[in-house]
Amino acid sequence: MPFFDFIMRKNSFSKIDWLIKLWSIQGMFNRCGIIQYYLFGVNMQLGIIGLPQSGKTTLYKALTRANIAADMSTGQMEVHTSVVDVPDPRVDKLCEIFRPKKIVRAKVTYADIAGLDGSAGRAGLPGVMVNQLAQMDGFLHVVRQFENASVPHLAGSIDPLRDIQTMDTEFMLNDLVMVERRLEKLKEEHRRGVSRPRDVIQAEIELFERLEKVLNQELPLRHYEFSAEEDKTLSSFGFLSRKPQIVVFNQSEDQPAVDYTSPHPHTQSVSLPAKLEADIIALDPEDAAIFLEEYGIEEPSMSRLIKLSYDLLGVHSFFTAGEKEVHAWTLRKGANAREAAGVIHSDMEKGFIRAEILSFQDMLIYGSTAEARTKGRLRVEGRNYIIEDGDIIEIRFNI
Repeated sequence: MPFFDFIMRKNSFSKIDWLIKLWSIQGMFNRCGIIQYYLFGVNMQLGIIGLPQSGKTTLYKALTRANIAADMSTGQMEVHTSVVDVPDPRVDKLCEIFRPKKIVRAKVTYADIAGLDGSAGRAGLPGVMVNQLAQMDGFLHVVRQFENASVPHLAGSIDPLRDIQTMDTEFMLNDLVMVERRLEKLKEEHRRGVSRPRDVIQAEIELFERLEKVLNQELPLRHYEFSAEEDKTLSSFGFLSRKPQIVVFNQSEDQPAVDYTSPHPHTQSVSLPAKLEADIIALDPEDAAIFLEEYGIEEPSMSRLIKLSYDLLGVHSFFTAGEKEVHAWTLRKGANAREAAGVIHSDMEKGFIRAEILSFQDMLIYGSTAEARTKGRLRVEGRNYIIEDGDIIEIRFNI
């Protein structure tokens, strides 16, 4: 193997109501703009999930450099969480130009979530498990492709497509339980017609009936394209099959990449040898660089995986840069200059006047904001300007 050549349950229905209330509270905060990472700068949260012995913890260690054991799974609910810097060579280039006193990279949170084994069925997942999963913005679903006789698969054989369906089914059944419970409450509320207008309740009933239909067709909720109004209604529910996924085929280093295209939207895939990646991460940076060069690896899989995560969740980076600080900020794609100002500070959004914009490429060409301004490359944009990936911005505001 190249690296070694190189260097020696049960969930009761009573918990559903509690979960609905919990996520209604979170939804309230979402609508107030407190929790949503894509608009107000909270770092992304990605849950690493998969069946036992799929290599979740190995992938987690490779992504986070966490020093935890990747032993045989106990099958119990267990969560490890780490916040990591997003690798971005553009930050390094800006630091070469400005020599800042402080560097702040974009962040992503990974949670290694153990305890899923595909056996929950119609009873649903335990409430504590659902609560943990529902906090995630998306999932890295680790699917075992590697063979290892000393680490038997839970099902007795290696079948990645079967394992993908097993996890999708687990989430769909859990969502169906929540949808059915919500429909019962809505129909009772509609009958009484006390707290809200009946037409508002009826619209929500029709939405949840559509969700029920999708799930009964054995399709995850991410298969359904929601309108902006439906998104707003559902923001208070942590439906698991609605969250975007990257399917990570965990392979041996001598196995070919899996040619897989998901039938569902908001689902991507990547093949990588998590064990090899974890071994590379454990090396000193100089040794790791030599190893990558020797075996013709242009970019570590972990960097590619983080980039896929950004694409999956519909976010990108913009920068503020100067001698005091170079800062990478995470923003949803399609957000405007005023919203970007709010990511930096709420006062900037409230008192927004204009944004001075310089593309990253122009910064590389001219070497400074002053020179770019002299050459007419520094642009002045209003609040509705759509921020592009890599934009370097300075906000003018007045409170």
